[in-house]
Amino acid sequence: MDRAGEAPPVRLGLRANWRQFALLVVVNVFVGGLVGVERAVLPVLAETGFGIASRTAILSFIVAFGLAKAAANLLAGGLSDRFSRKPVLIAGWLVGLPVPILIMAAPGWDWVVLANILLGLNQGLCWSLTVIMKVDLTGPARRGLAMGLNEAAGYGAVAGSAFAAAALAEAFGVRFHPFLLALGFALTGLVLSAVLVRETLPYARHEAELQAGSAGRKPGFGQVFLLASWRNRSLFSVSQAGLVNNLNDGMVWGLFPLFFAGRGLDLVTVGGLVAVYPAVWGFGQLVTGGLSDRVGRKGPVVAGMWLQAAAIGGVLVGWGAGPWALAMGLLGLGTALVYPTLLAAVSDIAHPGWRASAVGVYRLWRDTGYAVGAILAGVLADLFGVPWAIGGVAALTFISGLVVAVRMGESLPGKGRIPGPA
Repeated sequence: MDRAGEAPPVRLGLRANWRQFALLVVVNVFVGGLVGVERAVLPVLAETGFGIASRTAILSFIVAFGLAKAAANLLAGGLSDRFSRKPVLIAGWLVGLPVPILIMAAPGWDWVVLANILLGLNQGLCWSLTVIMKVDLTGPARRGLAMGLNEAAGYGAVAGSAFAAAALAEAFGVRFHPFLLALGFALTGLVLSAVLVRETLPYARHEAELQAGSAGRKPGFGQVFLLASWRNRSLFSVSQAGLVNNLNDGMVWGLFPLFFAGRGLDLVTVGGLVAVYPAVWGFGQLVTGGLSDRVGRKGPVVAGMWLQAAAIGGVLVGWGAGPWALAMGLLGLGTALVYPTLLAAVSDIAHPGWRASAVGVYRLWRDTGYAVGAILAGVLADLFGVPWAIGGVAALTFISGLVVAVRMGESLPGKGRIPGPA
């Protein structure tokens, strides 16, 4: 094995690299915690703190977040290949540090939108890098499990911080105390990343050397972009499913707190319902990521998209905290089936030499879904009412699952691997 100075030998695998892998899991807890603070309180803050009535205007913060995160995802892979992984991770935390300060000090909603541009950049860089670095360490085996652990940590933290922020808002007010919690998350994530995280780019290079005979000509970024966006049927299926998944998540983030509050629920109950979804989503991935390593990628994606569609519809027909909690749990389960599996599928198809760029393109399309979902849901809600917006997004989610069923090939090695470009 190659050595760099006094660095330990490069060995791929979860067991060989469990300490750094576990540290990156912890780092992603703080990435998820930072964004989770907003999930329950920011739509309510728009109405009560800034007097905004238009659903489209309220959801503008999600549009800003989604577009910024999508752009950062696209840049993260190329930047991490050029400058290595750790500096990009640290840069993401530095960009995120002002977010809670801007919201606490905001004299108007435009400051909140600006804060969410920075939050999107933070999430795109930091979350992408925790994904890329874990894939570097893990190698080709147990990739689904690795992604499940990463996403479970992140979205479990989203759930916990959403509920904690709602409780703080109910007790002390919606403006200040929840965002002190967010500031603590950002500071802790920055310190861990700067002091304890090690560089993982040598692991990707080592895996590329092991696969040198199968690499062929390395595609340029433009070719990778076209492959992941359209030309490769399976990568297209993955990208559109990721976009629609986050389209419905943007709708859930922006409209469900208002939907539940409009039916007479207090803020703590709303926060609990909002937290059920990412909690099941997060911890469910402890099972679903590894499941896709055994049964394949395509089946869990199709089942997950259709379960999401049914659960979103279930929110409309249910009434009361109990039925709504069940629907939110099923929505989380459907998302848990989809989320780590799509990332694993991209990593299956892409060669290590261009995998980081392919992950970045996929995550560009996936997180563009936040902006598309927020705009679509806001316009439909303003024109026809919130129930019509929710129902329309449910229908789109079902159609996306149908596209995967028809167009996606199985990418799991040994179950019909889809080759990369020659």
